[in-house]
Amino acid sequence: MNVLIAGGGIGGLTLGLMLHQRGIGCTILEAAPEVRELGVGINLLPTAVRELAALDLLPVLDKVGIRTRELRYANSLGQIIWAELRGIHAGHDVPQISIHRGRLHGLLWRAAAERLGPALRTACRVTGFTQDAGGVTAELENGTTVRGDVLVGVDGIHSALRAIMHPDDGGVRWQGIEMWRGAVDWPVLWDGETMCIAGDTRSKMVLYPIGPGATPDTRLLNWAVYTTLADAGPSPPGRQDWARQAGLDRILPHVAQFRLPFLDPAALISASPEASEYPMCDRDPLPWWTEGRVTLLGDAAHPMYPVGSNGASQAMLDARCLADLLAREAPEAALAAYEADRLPKTATIVALNRKGGPERVIDFAAERAPNGFSDINAVATHKELADIVSGYAQVAGFTVQDATKARP
Repeated sequence: MNVLIAGGGIGGLTLGLMLHQRGIGCTILEAAPEVRELGVGINLLPTAVRELAALDLLPVLDKVGIRTRELRYANSLGQIIWAELRGIHAGHDVPQISIHRGRLHGLLWRAAAERLGPALRTACRVTGFTQDAGGVTAELENGTTVRGDVLVGVDGIHSALRAIMHPDDGGVRWQGIEMWRGAVDWPVLWDGETMCIAGDTRSKMVLYPIGPGATPDTRLLNWAVYTTLADAGPSPPGRQDWARQAGLDRILPHVAQFRLPFLDPAALISASPEASEYPMCDRDPLPWWTEGRVTLLGDAAHPMYPVGSNGASQAMLDARCLADLLAREAPEAALAAYEADRLPKTATIVALNRKGGPERVIDFAAERAPNGFSDINAVATHKELADIVSGYAQVAGFTVQDATKARP
C-alpha cells in the first residue's frame, strides 16, 4: 500500500511516521519548496505526547521543549481562579510538553527525512485528484501526477482538498477575536515549568515557557494576547498566516488593564523581537470527510480555536487512528471507520472551543467579580469551576482515566 499525504505539516509528518512504523508505504507531498520553522508556542497534551513517544521522539522533545508542571487560570489582577497539575505531575504516564511550534515541526521533519528518505518531497502542491477502483491519482500544481492507494488531505485550514470535496463549505469563520503572539528570552517565572492564562471577559493573556533560555535563569517564554474587537467586521482582517507581523500599537492597548504582580505584560511584549497577528478562526464541522479513497485530517478536517491545547494534539490522534485502521483494513473500509470514529469527537471540541473551552473559568469569575476577589470560594464553588475545566478535559478525552485506555 502507498498512502499519499498532501501536506508536510505537523499532522502530515506524524501520519507518515506512524505509517512507516506500521510497515505501510507513504509519500508526503509538501507544497513549500523548503521548510521553515515558523510560529511560536504550542502545547502537546499527554494524549499527543504518548503518540510521539511511541515513535521514539520523546528524548528529542525533551531537549527543545518544557515539561509542563502546572496550569493556572487567573483574573487580570493575577488572582488565581483555578490551578491544576499537568502531565506526569497529574498522574499521566507521559508529560505535557510546551514547545516552539517551529521546533516541533523541524524535529518531525528531520525524523521523517531520516526514516522515509525520498518519500518526503517538497514543492509538490496537490491541487486535485481522480480515483478509481484501483487507487487514487493526486494532481500536482506543476502538472505532474502521483499514484497511490489512498490520499489524505492534511493541507491546513485553507485546504485545497477540502475545497474540492466540499465546494459549498461556508469557509473560515471569525467571531471578531484577534490574537497576537510572540516569544522572548525572559527571567524564569515561578518554577520555570508553569503556564498561566489570565484576563477578563474581553482580553486574555497566555504565558508559558517553551524551551531553555540563554542562561539557566531564563526561559524562552511564549506569550499570546487575544481580545474581542469592538469594531470587528464580518470577515477576519487578513489571511491566517504565521508570518504576518504586528506593531506594538496594535497589541499594548489590549493589556493596559492588566495588573499582574508577577509580570509586566507591556514590558514583555515590548522586549519581544517580533510579534505575529493571527485572527482566531475556525470552520464549521463537515458532514463527512471521506470520499472513497480520499479523506481529510487535522486542520483540513476540523480547524478549531487554539484554546484548550487541542489543535495539534487532535491531529496526532487522527493520525494514530487512521494509521491503525490502514494497518488492518482495506483502504476504503479503513477511511470510513476513521471518519466514524474521529469526526464526531472533533466536532464536539470545535463547538466547545468556540465557547472558550476551559478558559471560560476566567469569564465566569470576571462576570461575578469584575473588580477582583479576596477568596475565589466566595465567587464560585469548586464544582462550578470543575464543571468547566474538568468537564472540558473529559469531553476532549485527555483525563488520566482516558490515558489508561488510550493504547491497547
